[in-house]
Amino acid sequence: MTNNDILIRLRYALDIRNTEMVEIFKLGGVEVTQEQVLNILTKYDEEADIPEEAACSNSMVESFLNGLIMFKRGKQEPKPGQPETPALTHEHVNNLLLKKVKIALSLTSDDMMDTFEAAGVKIAKGELSAILRKEGHSNYRQCGDKFARNFLKGLAVKYRG
Repeated sequence: MTNNDILIRLRYALDIRNTEMVEIFKLGGVEVTQEQVLNILTKYDEEADIPEEAACSNSMVESFLNGLIMFKRGKQEPKPGQPETPALTHEHVNNLLLKKVKIALSLTSDDMMDTFEAAGVKIAKGELSAILRKEGHSNYRQCGDKFARNFLKGLAVKYRG
């Protein structure tokens, strides 16, 4: 699953308009136009077919997810000694997706398990906990594309009916 696919599916699941996409990217620290958003959200058959101007990097996805948190929950004032903008991490995009969407939508672990169940996937609490852990932790587990796809499918079922 490409980064563009992630944004397409997340936009559909949460019913985000194009103007809101531009605003969310801006909140995350990336300036894009509505035309660029349309290019990013265009479905391509293969990753090699994606034109350079429409390709979405890991840092763009992370910035979008940070902006989504601010869009849904409001901008948080940094504590003394804390940097103004969050540092970009280089975790796997799927793990980052689950963590950031969990924060943005104020989901509990039970809510996330229900979301997976809505997509027809049973997940144990320990398995979910391993995916949400910090990379490098002894119990950390990388989230595969299938899990991320099912999570986004479950979000679409829950939020769009």
